[in-house]
Amino acid sequence: MLDIKFIRENKDIIANAAKKKHIDFNVGELVDVDEKRRFLMAGIEKRRAEQNQANDKIVHAATDEERNRLIDDMKEVKKALENDNESLNEIMKQWQLLMLKAPNIPDISVPEGKTEEDNKEIRVWGKKPVYTFETKNHMELMTAHDLADFERGVKVSGFRGYFLKNEAALMTHGLWDMAVKMLIAKGYTPMIVPSMVKKEMLLGSGYLPHGEDDLYHNQDNEYYGGTAEVAAMGFYSDEIIPREKLPIKIAAFSPCFRREAGSHGKDTKGLIRVHEFFKVEQLILAEASHEVSEKFHEELTANAEELMQMIGLPYRVIIQCGGEMGLPHVKTYDIETWMPAEGKYRETHSSSYYHDFQSRRLGIRYLDADGKKKYVYSLNSTMVATPRTIAAIIENNQEPDGTINIPEALAAYVGKKIIGTKQRVPRDTIHE
Repeated sequence: MLDIKFIRENKDIIANAAKKKHIDFNVGELVDVDEKRRFLMAGIEKRRAEQNQANDKIVHAATDEERNRLIDDMKEVKKALENDNESLNEIMKQWQLLMLKAPNIPDISVPEGKTEEDNKEIRVWGKKPVYTFETKNHMELMTAHDLADFERGVKVSGFRGYFLKNEAALMTHGLWDMAVKMLIAKGYTPMIVPSMVKKEMLLGSGYLPHGEDDLYHNQDNEYYGGTAEVAAMGFYSDEIIPREKLPIKIAAFSPCFRREAGSHGKDTKGLIRVHEFFKVEQLILAEASHEVSEKFHEELTANAEELMQMIGLPYRVIIQCGGEMGLPHVKTYDIETWMPAEGKYRETHSSSYYHDFQSRRLGIRYLDADGKKKYVYSLNSTMVATPRTIAAIIENNQEPDGTINIPEALAAYVGKKIIGTKQRVPRDTIHE
């Protein structure tokens, strides 16, 4: 959420932000509603002052006749005040909804564009594996080696359900452990956070109202978060953080749930797009400085890249264009990992910063050097998401004989270096 004073004074900037993000938002409508809100609030304040003055006069009235006259006058003021409050309540509903729809301002480095085709590649790491045989996708490989059970996953969990087994389960635990230990060594506080969160936490972090269709919730209107970021941000909601505690760095783990609304027909099989998954999420709360946010944004992305390099997965980093960014984001990097069976990169990580967009909604502030209360600036990034990363490991490490090499960094967690049995080449086929 942006400061309404800033919006009023910078209408063109907000309008351009909505245009760049391809968001349907009329800043003029918000300003008009805000004028009505301010007018009504001023009127209510004036009538309340009149009430207070009249009450004082009634207490000190010299005669009963004067007291009764003042009481009759106050009945009209009270009625007018009630009408104004009713009008203000209606205006506030409109105002709050429009404020929630106002987009954050993208950084100048964010490229123009509407779809993922307009994202900008900024670097590539690793070599795409070259195969002299027909590659198999992760579903075929994992089924053949008893690493996953998709049929029973659907039987138990429904559409997009899955079970991970054996070496795939061990690699998954290994990835979580590696990610958390790496972040602890870099000064991050490990947390296991709730996956069930209040609606206010999703509104605060910017996932509502626009993301409603992609979220699960129960009959008590409690929501299941799509990322650990939501609960981790909520941890400090409505608090004032001492400045000396900044920056706060968190490594948050949780199950995550997404309905994948709007993606019917896409990735209906396998582990790329599932309803339930797991993430180690990085989150930073920092002082209100754009330069500091830029620095930490690069740090978060570098942390995720370091883990990817440790497990040897080829990837590229892109900057999301304006139309691909979410409402709260100032700038977002995606890490896209090479998937050999598809012959293309697929998104596995997202790294973003928001300035005070989230912290204003959640009421997270700190005291600056002058003792003034300011809203913190927030950032977050995927450190690792499973099972999508497991799918990438399986596909990128397949061999002609159907075996799968386990990345050296994960071998200790699995207790072996190869999944499957290497096929020996018969002696008479060897040419010496």
